[in-house]
Amino acid sequence: MNTGLRITTFAAALAATFGAAYGVGQGVDPVVADSPPKHGDEHSRPTQEQAEGGGHGGHDTPPAGGLQVSEGGYTLDLDTPRVTAGKQADLRFTVRDAGGRAVTAYQREHDKELHLIVASRDLVTYRHLHPSRAADGTWSTPVDLPRAGGYRVFADFTPAGKNAENLTLGADLAASGPYEARPLPPASTTARVDGYEVKLSGAPQPGRASELKLKVSRGGRPVTDLQPYLGAYGHLVALRSGDLAYLHVHPNGEPGDGTTRPGPDISFTATAPSLGAYRLFLDFKHDGKVHTAAFTVRAGGAAPDSGTPEGHAEDGHGH
Repeated sequence: MNTGLRITTFAAALAATFGAAYGVGQGVDPVVADSPPKHGDEHSRPTQEQAEGGGHGGHDTPPAGGLQVSEGGYTLDLDTPRVTAGKQADLRFTVRDAGGRAVTAYQREHDKELHLIVASRDLVTYRHLHPSRAADGTWSTPVDLPRAGGYRVFADFTPAGKNAENLTLGADLAASGPYEARPLPPASTTARVDGYEVKLSGAPQPGRASELKLKVSRGGRPVTDLQPYLGAYGHLVALRSGDLAYLHVHPNGEPGDGTTRPGPDISFTATAPSLGAYRLFLDFKHDGKVHTAAFTVRAGGAAPDSGTPEGHAEDGHGH
């Protein structure tokens, strides 16, 4: 994963709301896995209606990431498209090359060959997982999703090989059970999680890089001894509300290079692909445990009032 954004093009539809029940056993097929896009697809970029806030598709605005099941000759083959809410299941998938062969060689980036993100369509539930890979190329990890509804699975990886580029592929996942829609949490510059308070300054801007700073404190005192997690003092994922466009960035500087302090401030540089609402998920490690703080922000809009801290991602742990 690079310091900048790893971005792909848009080719996904929003998950449907199914009323009182969602998924298996209700006579409704809740989420259909993405099909590989055709070359030259005229719908490969979001329209103004698809990108909340009316982001344009000009050359100075990067395309959105994680919205294609296939890119650059690689495909995310999700073997487990459905699970049952509230019950642990083994999530299995394979990354395949253009010939349909399972990929078994990857570059290690930030201590892992592949990073797996699972997020609910309402951006309330978030998981950052690190699955295990079998010799045949099949990846697997236990997952327990708390609520029924539509989810998006993101595989962030770089295949082995000269000049290989980082990719983020996405596929739909359905959790069956009684379904209740939830609104996007309100915008806030403060989040509280596990006794920590995290304050955000800055907001992503469409089409240009901007700095985001996050400050961690506990008991009213700054935390100055954050521990490295995945080779950095913080790990940030941003998802656009609506289509779940994926942005993945890392701090400006890494542990040991003389440019990053071990807290309380963690600095990131990010570029939003469009105007609109985004959900930010910050992973940080302290006292041997990883915590996830979540924020809702608007790209290109005025910074929100601090308001009431909106807390952490629901059941966001699972690292």
